[in-house]
Amino acid sequence: MTGGRHASGRRRTRIWPLLFSLVLVAVAVTGGLALHRSSGRGSDTAQSLPSTPDIDIAARSAAVDQVLKKRAQAVVQDNQTAFLADVDPGNKSLVARQRTLFTNLRQFGFAKLGYEQLAQQYDDAVTQKYGPSTYLVAIAMTYQIRGIDAVPVRAMLGYTFIEKPAGGWMLVSDSDLDKRLPRGSHQEAWDTGTVLVKRAPRVLVVVEKGQDQLANSLVGKASSAVTAVTKSWPGGWSGAGVVIALDDKLVRGADYTTPKNAEDAIAMATWVYRTLPGEVVGAGQRADSYVVVNPRNRNKVDARTLAHEFTHVATAPYGPYAPRWLVEGAATYVEFLPMDGAVDLALGKYRQEVRTKYLAKAKSLPADAVFFAHSDSSYPLSWLAVDYLFERFGGTEVGTLYQEMAALGSTQAERDRIMQEHVGMTEAGLFQALKAAAA
Repeated sequence: MTGGRHASGRRRTRIWPLLFSLVLVAVAVTGGLALHRSSGRGSDTAQSLPSTPDIDIAARSAAVDQVLKKRAQAVVQDNQTAFLADVDPGNKSLVARQRTLFTNLRQFGFAKLGYEQLAQQYDDAVTQKYGPSTYLVAIAMTYQIRGIDAVPVRAMLGYTFIEKPAGGWMLVSDSDLDKRLPRGSHQEAWDTGTVLVKRAPRVLVVVEKGQDQLANSLVGKASSAVTAVTKSWPGGWSGAGVVIALDDKLVRGADYTTPKNAEDAIAMATWVYRTLPGEVVGAGQRADSYVVVNPRNRNKVDARTLAHEFTHVATAPYGPYAPRWLVEGAATYVEFLPMDGAVDLALGKYRQEVRTKYLAKAKSLPADAVFFAHSDSSYPLSWLAVDYLFERFGGTEVGTLYQEMAALGSTQAERDRIMQEHVGMTEAGLFQALKAAAA
């Protein structure tokens, strides 16, 4: 999740026998692409080079539209031949990747699928490689997975086309724009090697092909977690949980190549977009979240871990501005509640231990800027704050507070106003209330 709502951090130290989970959310950046559309689709931008004079831009746009429409229909209709028809047959590695892509896409069960040209991009090296008719273009993939996505959402890819000698346009590369595409809205689960997709009601799990045992285990855990969040989150939750547990360390907004994530992170809840970063607004407009598991720590994922992550999924549509103590405290609160198939936790004992070990030394609620730098104390203190709010004001008030903070709490003044309106105290006042309760 982006927009300053989360940043990467480390797994909390276990101060007693509780299984802590960590949600990490990657930040999407615009990647330097010009994504605004124009009536000519592919018309020049301020930093563009002139199009080749002998290319009929309108005809090219129409022809590429037909290629993209054919490919989307081919997935829905299970027609691999049509999907590969406009792929350069001389590029064997590209054909193999596209064949794998088709096989992967077929498993997801799309209720809607379409591809749309955004804006032409320019790269002299790419043009030199493929010739004067080179058409490098950012593509928006709009999709809705049946039973998973409440609304159509968008991802991004980059394609390189060239004009065929006999007419028409041919896909010659699917990777020339990869390094310039926005992080978090690219490198989807289907863009990796061959995957296996398993489903249950309101659950979709993606693993490597052949990892049936892992897939079945995660489906069971995810189903328990979905039930727990539905039951425990104020007002209920009708969404779905997607769990991506691949060998790849770069999937969607999750980056498990960085040292701070590689060893300690368990999972990340990554944004899914209604509009792409840079398309309408810089950060993109978010719709939902998919959970991406750290391949190094797959064996540490249980139903409580996923309940934490799915709480982030449930609250993702609210907005990006809630303070981290509320975001992580709420997810940890749900994670620790009684859950079918999980041993109940001794929360009374834990509450007292947090007060003694962390609250006694703290001077305020965990601040956004240093939350993950001090994650060992940030998570317990955040849980304690949200636990107090639920106990004193009830779930309905906490849920409403969360929604308004997430939608409107972009400044400290706004956060204080919202807190005063709903619970009669500011964040500083809440901290003092925690101190008083402990005393």
